Amino acid sequence: MGEVAGRPLRADAERSVRAILEAAERVLVDDPAASLEQIAAAAGVARTTVHRRFASRQALIDALAASAVRQLARAVDDGRPDTAPPLVAMHRITADVLQVKGAWAFALGLPADPDSETAELQREVDRRCVVVLERARAEGLLAQDADLDWVRRVYYALIGESLRDGADGADGADPDALAARVVETLLHGAGPRG
Repeated sequence: MGEVAGRPLRADAERSVRAILEAAERVLVDDPAASLEQIAAAAGVARTTVHRRFASRQALIDALAASAVRQLARAVDDGRPDTAPPLVAMHRITADVLQVKGAWAFALGLPADPDSETAELQREVDRRCVVVLERARAEGLLAQDADLDWVRRVYYALIGESLRDGADGADGADPDALAARVVETLLHGAGPRG
């Protein structure tokens, strides 16, 4: 977080921005057309506070998307994709990503301008995912001829389905149980064990 419009924030201002972004996610996931006034009310701040921090509704939405993708990137980095054993990294990253995606569904579902910070961060997340998959392939967890871009896209789809399935209560929305299910399905499919 730390800055808005290129300016560093004081601790109280940073808390205010965090509250606004969290409220924006809650409000916009239910009503994508919600006004800045509705977001301000949900954040417990004055409308002028929102306008002081964000020049427009679009600026708020852009900041929301960037913040969510930064959290997603941190979740991937926390799983140590370059150094942890690939299976451990895959599980940890998956569990953390499920939590971030569950908490920031609206923001992470927004399309990003290809030249934006958000799009660049998403490309970095994709690259880090492929690093883990390359390491998994090197350890024999994936077929040597596996198309890793395809595997990454299937992995993302499994995460999306787990969130929808978890919301329906199949695994009680436990991130570790959902992560185990995603990784197991990615590595072994749905066929019998031989």
